[in-house]
Order: sequence, then structure tokens, then C-alpha cells
Amino acid sequence: MISRIAFLSIAFVLIACSESDAPSAPPSVSQLEASAPTAQETGGEPIRLAQSSPSVAPPDRSEPVGERRFSEGTHYVLLTSRQPTSTDGDRVEVAEVFMYSCPACFSFDPYIENWSRGRAGYVNFVRIPAAWNAVAELHARAYYTAEVLGKLEEMHTPFFREFHVNGNYLDTEDKLIDFFARLDVDEETFSNSFNSFAVHTKLQRAKYLIARYRVSETPSVVVDGRYLTRGALAESYDTWFDIIDEVAAVEWAAR
Repeated sequence: MISRIAFLSIAFVLIACSESDAPSAPPSVSQLEASAPTAQETGGEPIRLAQSSPSVAPPDRSEPVGERRFSEGTHYVLLTSRQPTSTDGDRVEVAEVFMYSCPACFSFDPYIENWSRGRAGYVNFVRIPAAWNAVAELHARAYYTAEVLGKLEEMHTPFFREFHVNGNYLDTEDKLIDFFARLDVDEETFSNSFNSFAVHTKLQRAKYLIARYRVSETPSVVVDGRYLTRGALAESYDTWFDIIDEVAAVEWAAR
């Protein structure tokens, strides 16, 4: 298990991957609203992004909020209005926006994994892959392919390592086919899912949410469609997770 306390013994500088690093600008909110799947297309069902396994206790509304330590503008950005989430109202959503090609996301991943294992029972943790360039879009589609196939837990960390440790950028569909073969997914199954309406729908929803959240760098963490948190505001991983926990507790108490 990773020790967050040990990490504080060294100087901390959090580097993020910026949206401006992408070769082309992401679509605007209005463009995404126009292309977002309709209720008729989805059979009237809400679009669910990949959600973590229920490894924590059921929600307890008696958990106290405690004294507020963090403030808007200094430690987080308060979005102008509450934005959509992918979580039912009986839990508070914590959504990490990330890219597999982002070195900062690769560094952050084991820490947020560790935080997720001990998160409060009222928190639902989700990931939203940013598709800010052609390679990132391939990776986001691969993420949702793994989710649809029930392979996300097996795929997530090895995918990061394949890119950043092994130097395989997984930047073509053929390379993705080879990678998924290691997860016992044959080429036909992969291709059918990768190019499916279900995956396309999830990808469009992810683009829509990221635009609504005004995320401009990865990793970023959005709490309940209302609070945007970034490493540069937190200045340490410990503080970042404390911010996330505090605003999530505030949202839960307001339910």
C-alpha cells in the first residue's frame, strides 16, 4: 500500500497535462450538446460511465462534516451551476478526469487508487477519460471498450504501464487489439465492442461532461458536478485528497 504520509517528506511539485497540449481544440459545449445521444437513442435510460466496485460500506447520513478548512478560489473552483453527473442522487460522485498518455496522470493513479479503497461510503468514484487529441480519443474508446467487456479492472493499470514504462503508445487499433489479446479478448470481440454504439455513446457523454466541467488539464477531480479540484491548487497529494473529502462531505450533508 502506498503511504501518502511518506510522500510528504519530499518536495512536492505537481505537473499537469494541459488541454492546450492537444493538437486540436476540443469541441464546445454547444457542439457536444448537439451530438449527445438523445433519450430516444438510449431507450430513455441514463448513460452510465464506468463506476468503481462497491467496496465500501453503505452510505451513513449521520457522518459529521466538521470544520471547513478549504475555500473557493484558493483550494478549488466552484462551477457556476451544478453540472450533470453519472451517479444516482443517493451518493456523492467523485470523478477523475485523466488521459493515459499524461505522465502526471500515470504518477497520480496509484494515489487515487489508494484513496478510492478507503473512500467514504457515500462516495461513488468514477473515471472520465479526456479525448483531447487523436491518440487520447483512441485510449478513451479503449477504456470504455474494457468497461463494456468487464475488463476494466484488469486493463487500467497495465494500459498506463504499457504506455509509460514499455514505450508502446497504443496509438493504432491494431496495437490495441494486441494489447487486449493479453486480457483474453479476441480480435472480433474487441472490434465489435470498440466500434459499438454503446462505446460511442459513453465517449460522447465523457466529452460532454468534461466540457461542462471546464476541465483544462489532467489529472483533475470534479466532486458532484460542482467542485473542480486540481493539483496546482492543492500543492500536495494529501491536501488534494483532504479537499476532495471535505467538499464531498459538505455535499452529502446537504442531501
